[in-house]
Amino acid sequence: MTTTITREFIEKLPKTDLHVHLDGSIRIPTLIELAKETRVDLPSYAEEGLRETVFKDEYANLGEYLKGFGLTTAVMQNREQIERIAYELAMDNLAEGVRYIEVRFAPQLHAKKGFDTIDVMRAVADGLERAKREFNSRPDVSDGSEPPFAYGIIACAMRFFKERYSGFYHSFLDLHRYSDPDQVYSLASLELARAAARARHDEGLAVVGFDLAGVEEGYPPMRYKEAYDFAHRNFLKKTVHAGEDYGPESIFQAITELHADRIGHATSLLNPDAIRSPQIQDRERYVRNLTQFIADRRITLEICLTSNQQTNPAYRNLSDHPFGKMMDHKLSITLCTDNRTVSNTCMTDEIHKAVTTFNLSMKDLKNILVYGFKRSFFPGDYPTKRSYVRRCMNFFEKIEKENAGQA
Repeated sequence: MTTTITREFIEKLPKTDLHVHLDGSIRIPTLIELAKETRVDLPSYAEEGLRETVFKDEYANLGEYLKGFGLTTAVMQNREQIERIAYELAMDNLAEGVRYIEVRFAPQLHAKKGFDTIDVMRAVADGLERAKREFNSRPDVSDGSEPPFAYGIIACAMRFFKERYSGFYHSFLDLHRYSDPDQVYSLASLELARAAARARHDEGLAVVGFDLAGVEEGYPPMRYKEAYDFAHRNFLKKTVHAGEDYGPESIFQAITELHADRIGHATSLLNPDAIRSPQIQDRERYVRNLTQFIADRRITLEICLTSNQQTNPAYRNLSDHPFGKMMDHKLSITLCTDNRTVSNTCMTDEIHKAVTTFNLSMKDLKNILVYGFKRSFFPGDYPTKRSYVRRCMNFFEKIEKENAGQA
Protein backbone atom coordinates (compact mmCIF):
# COMPACT_ATOMS: atom_id res chain seq x y z
CA MET A 1 0.00 0.00 0.00
CA THR A 2 1.16 3.52 -0.74
CA THR A 3 0.24 6.91 0.66
CA THR A 4 -1.10 9.64 -1.59
CA ILE A 5 0.56 12.95 -0.72
CA THR A 6 -2.49 15.09 -0.09
CA ARG A 7 -2.58 18.45 1.63
CA GLU A 8 -4.29 16.78 4.60
CA PHE A 9 -1.46 14.24 4.88
CA ILE A 10 1.19 16.98 4.71
CA GLU A 11 -0.55 18.94 7.47
CA LYS A 12 -0.20 15.97 9.83
CA LEU A 13 3.52 15.55 9.23
CA PRO A 14 6.20 17.02 11.54
CA LYS A 15 7.72 19.99 9.72
CA THR A 16 10.21 22.81 10.14
CA ASP A 17 10.30 26.42 9.00
CA LEU A 18 13.88 27.68 9.02
CA HIS A 19 13.23 30.91 7.12
CA VAL A 20 10.30 32.84 8.56
CA HIS A 21 10.35 36.56 9.30
CA LEU A 22 8.53 37.64 12.44
CA ASP A 23 7.46 41.00 11.03
CA GLY A 24 6.12 39.32 7.89
CA SER A 25 4.05 36.78 9.80
CA ILE A 26 1.82 38.78 12.17
CA ARG A 27 -1.82 37.75 12.31
CA ILE A 28 -3.88 40.35 10.47
CA PRO A 29 -6.49 40.64 13.28
CA THR A 30 -3.61 41.28 15.69
CA LEU A 31 -2.18 43.94 13.37
CA ILE A 32 -5.56 45.67 13.24
CA GLU A 33 -6.04 45.51 17.01
CA LEU A 34 -2.56 46.82 17.82
CA ALA A 35 -2.81 49.52 15.16
CA LYS A 36 -6.01 50.81 16.75
CA GLU A 37 -4.43 50.76 20.20
CA THR A 38 -1.30 52.63 19.09
CA ARG A 39 -2.99 54.87 16.49
CA VAL A 40 -1.10 53.47 13.53
CA ASP A 41 -2.80 54.34 10.25
CA LEU A 42 -3.84 51.38 8.12
CA PRO A 43 -5.36 51.52 4.64
CA SER A 44 -8.18 49.37 6.03
CA TYR A 45 -9.21 48.12 9.45
CA ALA A 46 -10.87 45.00 8.08
CA GLU A 47 -8.98 41.82 7.21
CA GLU A 48 -10.63 41.66 3.79
CA GLY A 49 -9.59 45.21 3.07
CA LEU A 50 -5.97 44.58 4.03
CA ARG A 51 -5.93 41.45 1.87
CA GLU A 52 -7.09 43.59 -1.06
CA THR A 53 -4.73 46.52 -0.51
CA VAL A 54 -1.59 45.22 1.25
CA PHE A 55 -1.29 41.48 1.87
CA LYS A 56 -2.18 40.07 -1.52
CA ASP A 57 -1.93 36.75 -3.29
CA GLU A 58 0.06 38.47 -6.06
CA TYR A 59 2.28 41.56 -6.18
CA ALA A 60 3.41 43.71 -9.08
CA ASN A 61 7.01 43.77 -7.87
CA LEU A 62 9.30 43.47 -4.85
CA GLY A 63 8.66 47.08 -3.86
CA GLU A 64 4.93 46.47 -3.52
CA TYR A 65 5.64 43.26 -1.59
CA LEU A 66 7.75 45.14 0.95
CA LYS A 67 5.20 47.87 1.69
CA GLY A 68 3.42 45.74 4.26
CA PHE A 69 6.48 45.59 6.49
CA GLY A 70 6.18 49.31 7.23
CA LEU A 71 2.80 48.57 8.81
CA THR A 72 3.81 45.47 10.72
CA THR A 73 6.96 46.94 12.23
CA ALA A 74 4.97 49.99 13.36
CA VAL A 75 3.04 47.80 15.81
CA MET A 76 6.15 45.95 17.03
CA GLN A 77 7.66 48.66 19.17
CA ASN A 78 7.35 47.39 22.74
CA ARG A 79 7.85 44.21 24.72
CA GLU A 80 4.20 43.24 24.99
CA GLN A 81 3.51 43.63 21.28
CA ILE A 82 6.55 41.63 20.21
CA GLU A 83 6.02 38.85 22.74
CA ARG A 84 2.41 38.44 21.65
CA ILE A 85 3.29 38.32 17.95
CA ALA A 86 6.02 35.72 18.57
CA TYR A 87 3.66 33.59 20.67
CA GLU A 88 0.95 33.69 18.02
CA LEU A 89 3.43 32.81 15.28
CA ALA A 90 4.47 29.70 17.21
CA MET A 91 0.85 28.69 17.81
CA ASP A 92 -0.03 29.16 14.14
CA ASN A 93 2.84 26.85 13.20
CA LEU A 94 1.87 24.25 15.77
CA ALA A 95 -1.70 24.24 14.43
CA GLU A 96 -0.41 22.84 11.13
CA GLY A 97 2.12 20.34 12.45
CA VAL A 98 5.29 22.45 12.40
CA ARG A 99 7.44 21.25 15.29
CA TYR A 100 10.56 23.38 14.88
CA ILE A 101 10.90 27.00 13.76
CA GLU A 102 13.73 29.48 13.50
CA VAL A 103 12.25 32.94 13.76
CA ARG A 104 14.30 35.70 12.18
CA PHE A 105 13.90 39.43 12.65
CA ALA A 106 15.99 42.61 12.75
CA PRO A 107 16.14 43.65 16.43
CA GLN A 108 17.52 47.06 15.50
CA LEU A 109 14.22 47.93 13.80
CA HIS A 110 12.38 47.55 17.11
CA ALA A 111 14.96 48.84 19.59
CA LYS A 112 14.81 52.26 21.21
CA LYS A 113 15.90 53.99 24.39
CA GLY A 114 15.10 51.74 27.32
CA PHE A 115 14.42 48.77 25.02
CA ASP A 116 17.66 47.64 23.40
CA THR A 117 18.36 44.87 20.90
CA ILE A 118 18.81 42.22 23.60
CA ASP A 119 15.49 43.29 25.15
CA VAL A 120 13.88 42.77 21.73
CA MET A 121 15.37 39.28 21.44
CA ARG A 122 14.26 38.48 24.98
CA ALA A 123 10.68 39.53 24.17
CA VAL A 124 10.62 37.22 21.14
CA ALA A 125 12.08 34.38 23.20
CA ASP A 126 9.47 34.90 25.92
CA GLY A 127 6.65 34.58 23.40
CA LEU A 128 8.10 31.47 21.79
CA GLU A 129 8.88 29.92 25.17
CA ARG A 130 5.29 30.43 26.34
CA ALA A 131 4.01 28.56 23.28
CA LYS A 132 6.59 25.84 23.84
CA ARG A 133 5.54 25.31 27.46
CA GLU A 134 1.87 25.13 26.56
CA PHE A 135 2.32 22.69 23.69
CA ASN A 136 4.89 20.43 25.31
CA SER A 137 2.73 20.00 28.43
CA ARG A 138 0.10 18.20 26.33
CA PRO A 139 -0.24 14.52 27.36
CA ASP A 140 0.52 13.17 23.88
CA VAL A 141 3.79 15.13 23.87
CA SER A 142 4.84 14.57 27.47
CA ASP A 143 4.25 10.80 27.18
CA GLY A 144 6.43 10.60 24.06
CA SER A 145 3.66 9.82 21.57
CA GLU A 146 4.43 12.97 19.60
CA PRO A 147 7.63 15.02 19.26
CA PRO A 148 7.80 18.29 21.21
CA PHE A 149 8.03 21.82 19.87
CA ALA A 150 11.41 23.58 19.75
CA TYR A 151 12.64 26.86 18.35
CA GLY A 152 15.64 29.00 17.59
CA ILE A 153 16.08 32.72 17.04
CA ILE A 154 18.05 34.28 14.19
CA ALA A 155 19.22 37.89 14.53
CA CYS A 156 18.92 39.57 11.17
CA ALA A 157 21.22 42.42 10.13
CA MET A 158 19.99 44.80 7.45
CA ARG A 159 22.07 45.64 4.40
CA PHE A 160 20.75 49.18 4.73
CA PHE A 161 17.97 51.05 6.49
CA LYS A 162 15.16 52.52 4.42
CA GLU A 163 13.49 55.84 5.14
CA ARG A 164 10.96 54.34 7.50
CA TYR A 165 13.84 53.24 9.72
CA SER A 166 15.62 56.60 9.56
CA GLY A 167 15.20 57.05 13.31
CA PHE A 168 17.55 54.17 14.03
CA TYR A 169 19.86 55.14 11.18
CA HIS A 170 20.28 58.74 12.30
CA SER A 171 20.67 57.87 15.98
CA PHE A 172 23.37 55.37 15.08
CA LEU A 173 24.99 57.94 12.82
CA ASP A 174 25.02 60.56 15.58
CA LEU A 175 26.28 58.09 18.17
CA HIS A 176 29.27 56.97 16.12
CA ARG A 177 29.85 60.28 14.31
CA TYR A 178 30.24 58.74 10.88
CA SER A 179 29.07 60.42 7.69
CA ASP A 180 29.61 57.46 5.37
CA PRO A 181 26.34 55.44 5.21
CA ASP A 182 28.14 52.30 4.07
CA GLN A 183 30.35 52.43 7.16
CA VAL A 184 27.29 52.88 9.35
CA TYR A 185 25.60 49.80 7.87
CA SER A 186 28.72 47.73 8.43
CA LEU A 187 29.09 48.95 12.01
CA ALA A 188 25.40 48.36 12.73
CA SER A 189 25.72 44.74 11.61
CA LEU A 190 28.79 44.29 13.83
CA GLU A 191 26.95 45.76 16.79
CA LEU A 192 24.09 43.32 16.22
CA ALA A 193 26.48 40.36 15.99
CA ARG A 194 27.94 41.36 19.36
CA ALA A 195 24.46 41.66 20.86
CA ALA A 196 23.43 38.28 19.44
CA ALA A 197 26.49 36.61 20.95
CA ARG A 198 25.78 38.20 24.35
CA ALA A 199 22.15 37.15 24.16
CA ARG A 200 23.16 33.54 23.53
CA HIS A 201 26.18 33.13 25.79
CA ASP A 202 25.43 35.56 28.62
CA GLU A 203 21.64 35.75 28.66
CA GLY A 204 20.96 32.11 27.79
CA LEU A 205 18.51 32.96 25.00
CA ALA A 206 18.04 30.54 22.10
CA VAL A 207 19.74 32.87 19.64
CA VAL A 208 21.16 30.29 17.27
CA GLY A 209 22.12 32.21 14.15
CA PHE A 210 22.95 35.42 12.33
CA ASP A 211 21.45 36.59 9.05
CA LEU A 212 21.79 39.40 6.51
CA ALA A 213 18.72 40.68 4.64
CA GLY A 214 17.76 43.48 2.31
CA VAL A 215 18.27 44.39 -1.33
CA GLU A 216 21.46 42.75 -2.60
CA GLU A 217 22.41 45.06 -5.44
CA GLY A 218 24.86 47.64 -4.19
CA TYR A 219 25.28 45.85 -0.85
CA PRO A 220 27.53 42.83 -1.46
CA PRO A 221 28.12 40.30 1.34
CA MET A 222 31.79 41.33 1.65
CA ARG A 223 30.71 44.63 3.20
CA TYR A 224 29.48 42.79 6.29
CA LYS A 225 32.45 40.49 6.73
CA GLU A 226 33.52 41.92 10.08
CA ALA A 227 30.13 41.16 11.62
CA TYR A 228 30.11 37.62 10.25
CA ASP A 229 33.68 37.02 11.36
CA PHE A 230 32.61 38.00 14.88
CA ALA A 231 29.57 35.73 14.73
CA HIS A 232 31.78 32.91 13.43
CA ARG A 233 34.31 33.32 16.23
CA ASN A 234 31.50 33.27 18.77
CA PHE A 235 29.94 30.02 17.57
CA LEU A 236 26.81 31.45 15.99
CA LYS A 237 25.53 29.65 12.91
CA LYS A 238 25.28 31.75 9.74
CA THR A 239 22.71 32.17 7.02
CA VAL A 240 22.57 34.88 4.34
CA HIS A 241 19.92 36.14 1.96
CA ALA A 242 21.86 35.68 -1.28
CA GLY A 243 21.13 35.02 -4.91
CA GLU A 244 17.57 36.31 -4.55
CA ASP A 245 17.95 39.45 -6.66
CA TYR A 246 21.64 39.20 -7.59
CA GLY A 247 23.80 36.64 -9.32
CA PRO A 248 25.56 33.46 -8.17
CA GLU A 249 28.65 35.47 -7.20
CA SER A 250 26.64 36.84 -4.26
CA ILE A 251 26.08 33.25 -3.08
CA PHE A 252 29.80 32.50 -3.49
CA GLN A 253 30.74 35.51 -1.33
CA ALA A 254 28.23 34.51 1.33
CA ILE A 255 29.71 31.03 1.57
CA THR A 256 33.42 31.81 1.29
CA GLU A 257 33.64 35.21 3.01
CA LEU A 258 30.75 35.10 5.49
CA HIS A 259 31.05 31.39 6.42
CA ALA A 260 27.38 30.77 5.55
CA ASP A 261 26.00 27.41 6.69
CA ARG A 262 22.77 28.00 4.79
CA ILE A 263 21.62 30.33 2.03
CA GLY A 264 18.26 32.07 1.89
CA HIS A 265 16.51 31.82 -1.51
CA ALA A 266 19.55 31.24 -3.80
CA THR A 267 17.28 31.35 -6.86
CA SER A 268 20.07 32.54 -9.16
CA LEU A 269 22.39 29.66 -8.24
CA LEU A 270 21.90 27.63 -11.42
CA ASN A 271 21.54 30.57 -13.79
CA PRO A 272 24.79 31.56 -15.59
CA ASP A 273 22.97 34.47 -17.26
CA ALA A 274 22.46 36.06 -13.82
CA ILE A 275 26.22 36.51 -13.31
CA ARG A 276 27.19 40.18 -13.42
CA SER A 277 30.88 40.14 -12.60
CA PRO A 278 32.99 40.85 -15.71
CA GLN A 279 35.81 38.89 -14.08
CA ILE A 280 33.91 35.63 -14.56
CA GLN A 281 34.62 34.61 -18.15
CA ASP A 282 33.27 31.05 -18.27
CA ARG A 283 29.87 31.45 -16.67
CA GLU A 284 28.68 27.90 -17.25
CA ARG A 285 31.77 26.50 -15.57
CA TYR A 286 31.43 28.94 -12.66
CA VAL A 287 27.87 27.78 -12.00
CA ARG A 288 28.87 24.11 -12.21
CA ASN A 289 31.75 24.63 -9.77
CA LEU A 290 29.67 26.63 -7.33
CA THR A 291 26.85 24.08 -7.40
CA GLN A 292 29.32 21.27 -6.76
CA PHE A 293 30.91 23.29 -3.95
CA ILE A 294 27.52 23.72 -2.27
CA ALA A 295 26.54 20.08 -2.81
CA ASP A 296 29.80 18.72 -1.41
CA ARG A 297 29.49 20.77 1.76
CA ARG A 298 25.74 20.11 2.14
CA ILE A 299 25.09 23.82 2.43
CA THR A 300 21.33 23.96 2.72
CA LEU A 301 19.18 26.23 0.56
CA GLU A 302 16.15 27.82 2.23
CA ILE A 303 13.57 27.80 -0.57
CA CYS A 304 10.45 30.00 -0.39
CA LEU A 305 8.33 29.16 -3.42
CA THR A 306 5.36 31.48 -2.91
CA SER A 307 7.49 34.47 -1.96
CA ASN A 308 9.69 34.00 -5.02
CA GLN A 309 6.65 33.54 -7.24
CA GLN A 310 5.17 36.79 -5.95
CA THR A 311 8.29 38.97 -6.23
CA ASN A 312 9.94 37.62 -9.38
CA PRO A 313 7.96 37.66 -12.66
CA ALA A 314 10.14 34.84 -14.00
CA TYR A 315 8.47 32.47 -11.52
CA ARG A 316 4.82 33.43 -12.03
CA ASN A 317 4.52 29.98 -13.52
CA LEU A 318 5.87 28.06 -10.54
CA SER A 319 7.16 25.22 -12.71
CA ASP A 320 9.82 27.68 -13.94
CA HIS A 321 11.24 28.01 -10.44
CA PRO A 322 14.75 26.48 -10.12
CA PHE A 323 13.56 24.23 -7.29
CA GLY A 324 13.14 21.35 -9.73
CA LYS A 325 16.70 21.69 -11.03
CA MET A 326 18.00 21.96 -7.47
CA MET A 327 16.31 18.64 -6.74
CA ASP A 328 17.89 17.12 -9.85
CA HIS A 329 21.32 18.21 -8.55
CA LYS A 330 20.58 16.46 -5.22
CA LEU A 331 21.16 19.65 -3.26
CA SER A 332 20.22 19.98 0.40
CA ILE A 333 16.91 21.87 0.31
CA THR A 334 14.41 22.88 2.93
CA LEU A 335 11.10 24.52 2.14
CA CYS A 336 10.12 27.65 4.08
CA THR A 337 7.37 30.28 4.15
CA ASP A 338 9.51 33.45 4.27
CA ASN A 339 6.52 35.55 5.39
CA ARG A 340 3.29 33.82 6.34
CA THR A 341 1.15 36.95 6.23
CA VAL A 342 2.79 38.98 3.48
CA SER A 343 2.86 35.91 1.22
CA ASN A 344 -0.49 34.59 2.51
CA THR A 345 0.95 31.11 2.96
CA CYS A 346 1.88 28.43 5.49
CA MET A 347 4.25 25.47 5.57
CA THR A 348 1.57 23.00 4.51
CA ASP A 349 0.81 25.11 1.44
CA GLU A 350 4.50 25.50 0.54
CA ILE A 351 5.10 21.76 0.67
CA HIS A 352 1.88 20.98 -1.18
CA LYS A 353 2.87 23.39 -3.95
CA ALA A 354 6.24 21.67 -4.27
CA VAL A 355 4.68 18.20 -4.35
CA THR A 356 2.06 19.04 -6.97
CA THR A 357 4.20 21.32 -9.16
CA PHE A 358 7.35 19.21 -9.23
CA ASN A 359 5.78 15.76 -8.82
CA LEU A 360 7.70 14.89 -5.66
CA SER A 361 7.77 11.32 -4.45
CA MET A 362 7.38 10.24 -0.83
CA LYS A 363 11.15 9.77 -0.70
CA ASP A 364 11.69 13.33 -1.99
CA LEU A 365 9.28 14.68 0.61
CA LYS A 366 10.94 12.79 3.44
CA ASN A 367 14.38 14.00 2.39
CA ILE A 368 13.23 17.62 2.31
CA LEU A 369 11.66 17.37 5.75
CA VAL A 370 14.63 15.62 7.30
CA TYR A 371 16.99 18.24 5.84
CA GLY A 372 14.91 20.83 7.66
CA PHE A 373 15.48 19.11 11.00
CA LYS A 374 19.08 18.05 10.39
CA ARG A 375 20.29 21.37 8.99
CA SER A 376 18.52 23.45 11.60
CA PHE A 377 20.57 25.58 13.99
CA PHE A 378 19.09 23.61 16.89
CA PRO A 379 19.85 25.31 20.23
CA GLY A 380 20.70 22.13 22.16
CA ASP A 381 23.81 19.98 22.05
CA TYR A 382 24.41 17.57 19.20
CA PRO A 383 23.27 14.35 20.96
CA THR A 384 20.04 16.11 21.94
CA LYS A 385 19.54 17.31 18.38
CA ARG A 386 20.08 13.81 16.97
CA SER A 387 17.54 12.39 19.39
CA TYR A 388 15.05 15.13 18.51
CA VAL A 389 15.45 14.57 14.76
CA ARG A 390 14.92 10.85 15.26
CA ARG A 391 11.74 11.43 17.25
CA CYS A 392 10.37 13.68 14.53
CA MET A 393 11.18 11.25 11.74
CA ASN A 394 9.72 8.34 13.73
CA PHE A 395 6.54 10.36 13.93
CA PHE A 396 6.70 10.93 10.17
CA GLU A 397 6.93 7.19 9.59
CA LYS A 398 4.06 6.52 11.99
CA ILE A 399 1.77 8.92 10.13
CA GLU A 400 2.90 7.48 6.79
CA LYS A 401 1.98 3.94 7.88
CA GLU A 402 -1.38 5.05 9.29
CA ASN A 403 -2.29 6.82 6.07
CA ALA A 404 -1.10 3.92 3.92
CA GLY A 405 -3.30 1.58 5.96
CA GLN A 406 -6.32 3.80 5.34
CA ALA A 407 -5.72 3.98 1.60
